[in-house]
Amino acid sequence: MFVLETQRLLLRQYKVEDIIPLHSIFSDTETMKFYPAPFSFQQTKDWINRNQDRYKNDGYGLWAVCLKDTNEFIGNCGLVKQKVNDNFEVEIGYHINKKYWSMGFASEAAKACKEYGFNKLGLNKLISIIDPNNVPSIRVAEKIGFFKEKEVFIFDKVHYIYSEVKEKIEEAN
Repeated sequence: MFVLETQRLLLRQYKVEDIIPLHSIFSDTETMKFYPAPFSFQQTKDWINRNQDRYKNDGYGLWAVCLKDTNEFIGNCGLVKQKVNDNFEVEIGYHINKKYWSMGFASEAAKACKEYGFNKLGLNKLISIIDPNNVPSIRVAEKIGFFKEKEVFIFDKVHYIYSEVKEKIEEAN
């Protein structure tokens, strides 16, 4: 099973038993306020199934984020193909249980996913699609080196696209 490791976290492929802790995140109204609505149990199950399909089809997807010391499931983070203005882009997405907000876990996981995308998968560009009012997600994107690229109409409303292009990293070194 795929594992990405950081100082405090393990990112791994979803398992069936992840549905309960993931649903506790996705059913929370505060956590999901930038989505159309919190997820039902079936929507959470479908989310896991879609990501398991992504692992097979794309070689990546959103992964379970677990604390390294206790193996506690605290959220998800990973890479997802998204269609933006008729082009396919790879997004770093993240959701962390609100009891772990403001502890740097989303930034730590997203940074590991960025390094994996650029260095292991050979991607040249990564994005994050962020609701303009989601200031904490904007901060995570900025902490990992992303910059606001543009505004797009996606998921039935305007979102910011934050991104980083690998060439810019190499030119800076």
